[in-house]
Amino acid sequence: MKAFGYVSAKDVGHAVALLGEHGAGAKLLAGGTDLLVELKFATHGPEIIVDISRVDELKNITVIDEGLRIGALVTHAELMRSRIIRDMFPALADAAHSIGAVQTRNLGTLGGNLMTCVPSMDSGPTLMALDARVTYVSRRGHSQAPLADLFVAPRKTSLASDELLTAIIIPKANLGKPVAFQKFGLRKGQALALVNAAAAFWVDRDKNSFVQPRIALGAVAPTVIRATRAEAFLEGKTISDEAMAEAGRIAASEAKPISDFRASADYRRELIAVLTKRALESAYARANNKVMESVP
Repeated sequence: MKAFGYVSAKDVGHAVALLGEHGAGAKLLAGGTDLLVELKFATHGPEIIVDISRVDELKNITVIDEGLRIGALVTHAELMRSRIIRDMFPALADAAHSIGAVQTRNLGTLGGNLMTCVPSMDSGPTLMALDARVTYVSRRGHSQAPLADLFVAPRKTSLASDELLTAIIIPKANLGKPVAFQKFGLRKGQALALVNAAAAFWVDRDKNSFVQPRIALGAVAPTVIRATRAEAFLEGKTISDEAMAEAGRIAASEAKPISDFRASADYRRELIAVLTKRALESAYARANNKVMESVP
């Protein structure tokens, strides 16, 4: 491993200044669960590690005027324990629980998981199904964009080397929206997803129909994706097993899974159809369990 410098950032401003100074030569350290593996096997190491793990302003889960704000340094374990998350979006806690081992969940951060930009990430689909946005900052100021725009390619995000992800925001209009997460791996624990899926929708109680349906899929394309044709099919449809099953089939046709040593592309397409239907069924069950989860 090549020698590198190390600086512990005092706050967001300090971290941004360091990124601006060192650019592509800097690497951020949050939980370190991915970075340490990367450093061990990288042929070209960073010039400097910028440790942001002590920046408290990135560790909060709060309801603000825009919606629900989750700081980039919130860990997976904290998502699981948060009363706000469990009350509003238990699917986010479900997704967090499926990530790695206890040690990984205690150290790994939501922002770090998103920034790895691996297609099999478990945190991405639920957030995308909720139309989440990301906020980031550089010396040029603060910016915001849809979470989907963050994902460019495997291990490549849209952020420049001097930009720092600060938070994930679920829009106010989606607070309490019924959402569910499904994952299938080769074992029950510490497994990479062969396929994961999330679905969210409001229910028109008068017509018992889908309103603003969202379906997001992981491990089925170079990045986490939305199944927009399946969503369009469901919009305004009466909620039924048949409609959910057809949405699953459409979602499978939208994906671009690969064949590898873990599963074939055809098997993954079957999983997409099944998990999409299950996610829709689970979201509907949650809608029926909470009176507040109706059309906004």
